[in-house]
Amino acid sequence: MNRRFIDQYRFFIYLLSPLLLLGCWELSTRLGLLDGRFFPAPSSIFHHLIFNSPDEGIFQDIQASLSRVFWGYISGCTLGMAVGIAMGLNTYIRTAFFPLVAISYPIPKIAVLPLIMLIFGIGELSKIVVVAIGSFFLVLMNTLHGVESLAKIYHDVSSVYRIKPTSRIFRIIIPGALPAIFTGLRLAIGYSLVIVVAAEFSGADAGIGYLIWQSWETFSIKSMYAGIFVISALGFLFAIGLDLLERWLVPWKTHK
Repeated sequence: MNRRFIDQYRFFIYLLSPLLLLGCWELSTRLGLLDGRFFPAPSSIFHHLIFNSPDEGIFQDIQASLSRVFWGYISGCTLGMAVGIAMGLNTYIRTAFFPLVAISYPIPKIAVLPLIMLIFGIGELSKIVVVAIGSFFLVLMNTLHGVESLAKIYHDVSSVYRIKPTSRIFRIIIPGALPAIFTGLRLAIGYSLVIVVAAEFSGADAGIGYLIWQSWETFSIKSMYAGIFVISALGFLFAIGLDLLERWLVPWKTHK
C-alpha cells in the first residue's frame, strides 16, 4: 500500500524537500536571519522571474542554453554509448583506448574550453563541443561498466544460438546494460548544465550563464537568482524525465 502510494504521488513527493528548503529560506529572510540584499526572499525572486525577467530576455537565454545542452548532450551520450559498448565487447579496443580515457577523464572539461575556443571559435560550436566532451566520458564509463557486468551466461547463450552480432548488441547487450547507461545519462545531464553555464560566463551574448554573470556584474541580485532557479528547475525536470524514461525502457529493474 505504501509503495503504491509513493508510485502514484511520486512527483509531489519529489517536490516536498525543495519546497521545504524554499520555505525555510523565505522565513529566514523575512525574520531578518538572512540579509535580503544578498539573499532575497524566494517569493520576490519568483515575482521578478515571472513579471520582470521576460522583459530582460530570459526566454531567449533559456532557449540558447537548452539548444547548446541538447546538441552537446545528444552527441556526447551517443558517442559515449557506442565507444563504451565497443570497449566492453572487445578486449583489444578496451586495452587500446582505456589508457587514453584514464588520462583525459580527470581533466576538468571547462579547463579545456580556451583550447576548444581556439579550435572551433567563440561561437555556438565551441560550447556544444565542451558539453559533448563532458557527457561523453560519464556515459562511456557507465556503459563500459554495464557491459562488463553482464552475466557470462548471456554471452554463452548468444554464442550457442549463433545470434548475429547486431542482434546480440541490440537485444542482449544494450538492454542488459541499460540500468548502468541511465546512471551515466543522469550524471551527464546535470554535468551538461554545469558546463554550459560555466562556458556561457565568457564568449557568449545569450544563455543562462550569460544572464547570471551579467546580473552579478551589474549587482542585479534577483536576476542572478532567477537564472540560478531556472537552471535548478531544468535539472529537476530532466531528472524526472529520465526517471520516467528508465521506468518505461527498463521495466524489469527494481525501482525504489
